[in-house]
Amino acid sequence: MQKIVPNLWFDTEAEEAAKFYVSLFDDSRILSVMPYTEVGPGEPGSTMVVSFELLGQEYVAINGGPQFPFTEAVSFEVRCQDQAEVDRLWEALTSDGGQEVQCGWLKDRYGLSWQIVPERWLELATGSDPARVNAAMRAMLGMKKLDLAELERAYASA
Repeated sequence: MQKIVPNLWFDTEAEEAAKFYVSLFDDSRILSVMPYTEVGPGEPGSTMVVSFELLGQEYVAINGGPQFPFTEAVSFEVRCQDQAEVDRLWEALTSDGGQEVQCGWLKDRYGLSWQIVPERWLELATGSDPARVNAAMRAMLGMKKLDLAELERAYASA
């Protein structure tokens, strides 16, 4: 059993969001759906809490109302194997009302912030040559979706 479980507060879209997130990652699933009862505070029978798993990590989504929207203070970083995975997740998460932000960050249609990052970027950003790291960092700061080929070119050109 996982000791710490991130809990995501939605207005009314918890189940919809959980199903969407599960569709993005292999080995992911809905674990349970708990409805509100006559005790409330939500409409009896409507979804109160959804437990779901993404790649072995458990999350909980709750329909708690509009009083606590997501902010960029919390985001999920997804470390992608290659540009194709970056592109696939970027497209899915920005579709239907999502928003591109900057430097690999985006907000999905529910307002949750994500960082979609190629694993190779982490190597470039922590390289031993400060001039190359700075060149790659300058390139990254001008991007919304990270372009690994462009980051590699910037790094190699310094």
